[in-house]
Amino acid sequence: MTLERLYTPWRLAYVTGAAKSSDCVFCAALANGDADPLIVFRGSTCFVILNLFPYNNGHLMVVPNRHIATLVEARPDELDEMMAMTRLSEIALREAFNPEGINVGINLGKAAGAGILEHLGETRVLPQELPVTAERLRPVFAKLASGG
Repeated sequence: MTLERLYTPWRLAYVTGAAKSSDCVFCAALANGDADPLIVFRGSTCFVILNLFPYNNGHLMVVPNRHIATLVEARPDELDEMMAMTRLSEIALREAFNPEGINVGINLGKAAGAGILEHLGETRVLPQELPVTAERLRPVFAKLASGG
């Protein structure tokens, strides 16, 4: 039997553009502070946030606190922490989900997929809701950050 349709109503706002805002979604999440349910870890210059429209469970992003569009604009301390958080994210994802593989990418500019609509690809079904994913990752990040 071939599955031809997937029921993914949470993606409607994404596909239709209704989720698009003139505000930066990352700046808005950062402004929400600890109230933002998608932020799973905070550093001094960057934070780790779950992708609101994920391709897989654990689809996350390491984002600088400052609103910058390129690595050229990043300070050395921001670059250092971005890579350290990317490494920490790999460790956390391996512990929380035991994946067979992990993709790491950097999208700079709309043509490279750094816009909400440009990320649209084939739809996948995720067996886990984002709050559950966040709750699964937060204690792992906390343990790893404390040296555990």
